[in-house]
Amino acid sequence: MINLKKKMLTCAFASMVGISGSAYSATDLTMYYPVAVGGALTKIVDGMVDDFEAQNPDINVTAIYAGNYNDARVKALAALKSGEPAQLSVMFSIDVHALRNLDAIVAFDDVISGDEERQWLDSFYPALMENGKADGKTWGVPFQRSTIVMYYNKDAFRDAGLDPEQPPTTWEEFVSVGQQLVKKDGSGNVDRWGAMIPSTGYPYWMFGALTKQNGEVLMNQAGNETYFDNPGVVSALEYWQDLGSKHGVMPEGVIEWGTLRQNFLEEKNSDYVAFHR
Repeated sequence: MINLKKKMLTCAFASMVGISGSAYSATDLTMYYPVAVGGALTKIVDGMVDDFEAQNPDINVTAIYAGNYNDARVKALAALKSGEPAQLSVMFSIDVHALRNLDAIVAFDDVISGDEERQWLDSFYPALMENGKADGKTWGVPFQRSTIVMYYNKDAFRDAGLDPEQPPTTWEEFVSVGQQLVKKDGSGNVDRWGAMIPSTGYPYWMFGALTKQNGEVLMNQAGNETYFDNPGVVSALEYWQDLGSKHGVMPEGVIEWGTLRQNFLEEKNSDYVAFHR
């Protein structure tokens, strides 16, 4: 849980950022929170707010559940423009440069003081801080970081004659295993794909995971230069496309983020391997 000190009226990116224009408030704070993953998440956040208020009875935090990340950004900026800005908001780390250009956030470095608060700011894993920093300052702290992982169906591995305890560990193995997992009916229609990587929702995220595995990043720290034409980035995109068009491991075209997880769990046309979080 983020230690919301009384004067740290900043906010979180899938990490936390600070909304400018209302950097200090006596007792009432507003926090926009995107319920992007659903479930009982609101109860967890409400519990965190209750715990904080119990420790700081002179501060009231109102959590406003603002839809997805895009909704939270739009609502936070609308509130800022209306003259009644939120002091806190959970937002996408990819928005840091746009928010800075709009003068909508303040850096944590500008509101902390003393060794204890500096120690808190420096206590996060460095890798999780990278895309919340710019121009030598910290604009967002990790709050609900997500990591791309690979889920695979062990029953499907057994059915294909594969060792269920040995998932693929390289791109080459991923293709080989995926091809063995593909199952077709007597008419050549696919009953089971070997893999699916979603291409809607957050495609840059999936793409970024592949480029990092290939030793590349998509942009620089300052947010003013991209590397889409770097050889490692190009080959990562080609690999992703080839999974469908060349290797026949997954369907060609769009793979929906919103339905992929549920289809995997329900094994609908899909005892497949899936990249997801």
